[in-house]
Amino acid sequence: MVVTIIGIGLIGGSLALSLKETGLAHHIIGLDRSPENLRQAVALGLLDEPAHDLAEAVRRADLVIVSVPMDAMLTVLPQVLDAATGRQTVIDVGSTKALLLSRVAGHPNRARFVAVHPMAGTEYSGPEAAVPGLFRDKTLVICDAAASAPDAVARVEAVFGRLAMRLVYMDAPAHDLHTAYVSHISHITSFALALTVLKKEQSDQQIFALASGGFESTVRLAKSSPDMWVPIFRQNRDNVLDVLDEHLRQLQHLRHLMAAGDDDALYEQIQQANRIKKILK
Repeated sequence: MVVTIIGIGLIGGSLALSLKETGLAHHIIGLDRSPENLRQAVALGLLDEPAHDLAEAVRRADLVIVSVPMDAMLTVLPQVLDAATGRQTVIDVGSTKALLLSRVAGHPNRARFVAVHPMAGTEYSGPEAAVPGLFRDKTLVICDAAASAPDAVARVEAVFGRLAMRLVYMDAPAHDLHTAYVSHISHITSFALALTVLKKEQSDQQIFALASGGFESTVRLAKSSPDMWVPIFRQNRDNVLDVLDEHLRQLQHLRHLMAAGDDDALYEQIQQANRIKKILK
C-alpha cells in the first residue's frame, strides 16, 4: 500500500514503523504542521516522502491515517474526506469519537472513513517517540463500523490484524464512556498527583532522590502533552466529569476511613480494590 499519515507524532510515527516492518506499506507519505517534525520523521526513516499538499497526498494513498490532536481532527478529517476519490480507506486514531463522527455524518465520502482507536501509547510525543511494535497485543476499537463501507472495514481489520492487535467493536458513545473510565481518568489523576507533589515538595532533588517505582509509574502519564489532552478532556467532558466525581467520592471515603482510624474498613476497601488483579493479569 501507499500510506499517507497526517500528524507524525507518537502514534503516527509508530504506525509508520509497524507498517514498514510488516511489509504492509511500501511507500509512506507524511504531513505535519511542524516542519521540524517532518524533518525528524524523514531522518528517522519513518517516512519515504514528506508532503505539503494534503489533497494530493490523500489522492495518492490507499490508506490515509489522521493522527492529529482532537480539536484539529474536527477540521482535518473533513478536509481529508473532501479530497478522497472513493478508493481510499481513511482512519483516525483519536481518543474521542462522538463529536468527530457527528461532524462527518453527512459527508458524501463518510463510507470511506473507519473510526478507530488503538489503545496504545506512551507519555512521550513527537516523531522521536515512535516505538517499534507499540501495537502488538494491544486493543483496537472500531467504532460505528456499520456506517463504513464493508471493504474499508475489511482493510482496517486486515491491517491491524497483521499488527497483532485485538479488535473490539463499539458505538461512539460507548467508546467515549469506557475510555473515560479506563484511560482519560488515569491521565487527569496523574496530572493531579504531579501537581500535588510539586506543591508539597519544594525540592526537585528530593522528588528525584526519593521517588520510588510506585510513584514514578503512577505519575508517568503527567508527562503527557497538554496539546493532546486538553482537547480530549474538552470533547469528552461529560464522561470525564462523571468518572472524576466518582473518583473524588472514593478518595473522600478513603480519607474518612483514615481520619477515623477505621483500619478494618480501610483494609476491606483495599481488598475490594485488589479485585482488579483478576481482570488485569
